[in-house]
Amino acid sequence: MAETSRLQAFSDGVFTIAITLLILDIRLPQNVPRGGLARALLNLWPSYLAFVTSFWTIGVMWINHRRLIRLIKRADEGLVAINLFLLLLVSWISFPTALLA
Repeated sequence: MAETSRLQAFSDGVFTIAITLLILDIRLPQNVPRGGLARALLNLWPSYLAFVTSFWTIGVMWINHRRLIRLIKRADEGLVAINLFLLLLVSWISFPTALLA
């Protein structure tokens, strides 16, 4: 069994990357006519909504993960496997976000 600090650090890295990748799905409008930038940006509202929803979801998962890890003193292989499955789900969130946006 090992301490949970490495597990926490690795998990924080995955959460950080997953939450950062969400913004990459919001693209700048192309070929916008003069004076039409505000309208073009407003038309991206589904992307903004998907981004905020997914960002919030990952953020809540990260907060709960931190709270749980603080309660655990040592990590065995079972906990590491469960944690990896959670991180798989966190990483997956960017795909449905892009799909819905």
